[in-house]
Amino acid sequence: MKYEIIRSNRKTLAAQIRDGKLIVRAPFRATAEEIERFVRKHRQWIETHLAKAQEAEKAAQNTHKLTDEEVKALVDRALKVIPERVAHYAPLVGVTYGRITIRNQRTRWGSCSSKGNLNFNCLLMLAPPQVLDSVVVHELCHRKEMNHSAHFYAEVLRVFPDYWEQYEWLKQNGSRLLALLP
Repeated sequence: MKYEIIRSNRKTLAAQIRDGKLIVRAPFRATAEEIERFVRKHRQWIETHLAKAQEAEKAAQNTHKLTDEEVKALVDRALKVIPERVAHYAPLVGVTYGRITIRNQRTRWGSCSSKGNLNFNCLLMLAPPQVLDSVVVHELCHRKEMNHSAHFYAEVLRVFPDYWEQYEWLKQNGSRLLALLP
């Protein structure tokens, strides 16, 4: 099985499927034998997810792409809707925030900077409203915890109890939305 190795200061091995290819993330100290053993051990997961990635790629090729005008319309709509949702949830989370920016990203639904600036993907306008709200709450909770720890998710669930259902929707349908970008 072919794969790319990306070494870093991490402590564990991890497999990732990106652009239909297997990437193994490895600590600097990991040997070639350890990496090969890891790939063999996780072969079933890898093959399953490679097949899903290939299916998604085929579906994306057959998907109508949004025009520049349609993307701009989504951005304009998001600039009205998302700040309202952020303003609604910020007091519930108990945080303040900085600027809100709308982007048309291919890999992220939202992000939060250490300065409290929030970024959101315009494609969230094509998702159900509760999915948008779950991303808003997720990013606002990063104002309290800049990680994905148990404390972070406890805070997310305190404010948005059905977070995991919306997360699953995005996991199942997000690639179809991302495939709409030109």
